Amino acid sequence: MDRSCRFDGKSVIVTGAGMGIGKGAAIAFAREGGCAIVADISASAADDTVREITSQGGKAISVMCDVTKADDVQRMVAAGVKAFGGIDVVFNNAGINLFGRVDEMSEADWDRQIAVNLKSVFLVSKYAIPEMRKRGGGAIVNNASVQAFASQRTVAAYAATKGAIVSMTNVMALDHAPDKIRVNCIAPGSIRTPLLENSAQTFAPDDPEAAIAEWGKDHPIGRIGTVEDVANLVLFLASDEAAFCTGACYRVDGGLLSSLM
Repeated sequence: MDRSCRFDGKSVIVTGAGMGIGKGAAIAFAREGGCAIVADISASAADDTVREITSQGGKAISVMCDVTKADDVQRMVAAGVKAFGGIDVVFNNAGINLFGRVDEMSEADWDRQIAVNLKSVFLVSKYAIPEMRKRGGGAIVNNASVQAFASQRTVAAYAATKGAIVSMTNVMALDHAPDKIRVNCIAPGSIRTPLLENSAQTFAPDDPEAAIAEWGKDHPIGRIGTVEDVANLVLFLASDEAAFCTGACYRVDGGLLSSLM
C-alpha cells in the first residue's frame, strides 16, 4: 500500500487538534491525503494547525468546538460534512488532566474531567456515526492512556475517564460492527505534549525538564514518546491496513506497562 495516500478522499475529525497528539495526528492524516476537520476549544490553536496543514498542500478546516456541548459537536460534524461530503474517521483525542485526591477535588473539577475526557467521546461518536453509516462504514480511534491500567497518585478522575474509555471502546466495537465501523483505542505512555509539560511543571516546578528525563527512564525503551509515535499508531488503526482490528486497546508506551507487570 502507498502510505502517502492511505486517506485520499477520507474526511477525518480530530478533536483537541490545536496542540500535542491531536495536532500531530491531524497533520499526519492530511499528509496522507485526508481532509482534516481540526476541532479545538481554542479557535486560534485550531487555525494554527490548519495553516500548517495547508502550507504543506493538505486539506483542512478549523472548527472552534467545546466537545462537552452537544450543540458545538453537532455544528462541528455538520461543518465537516459540508466541507468534505461526509465523515469517515474520528480520532477522539481531546483530554485534560486535573490533579487531586477524591477528598480534595471539587465537584466542579470532577465534572469537568469527566465531561472533557469521556462525555466528549460519547457526543462526537453519537453525531459522527450516522454520517459514517452514510459512507458505508469507517473507523473510530479513542485516546485512552496507560493510566487506565496502572496509575499514580492524585489522578483518580483522569484514570477513571481513561478506564471508562477502554470499556466504552469495547462496547462501541460490538454495537457498530454491523455498520462496518471499527472502534479501537490507544494507551499512550508519557508523550512529549503541552499536557505532559504542564504535569512536569506541577510536580517539579524548579526543574521540569529533569522530571521529564526521569519519566523517560521509566520506559524500557529509554525515553518518553513523541506525538509522531502516537500518530503512526492512530493512522494505522484508522486505515484499511487495520481492517480486521476492532474492539481493542493498543499500547504506545515504550514498554512502560510491561515493566510494571
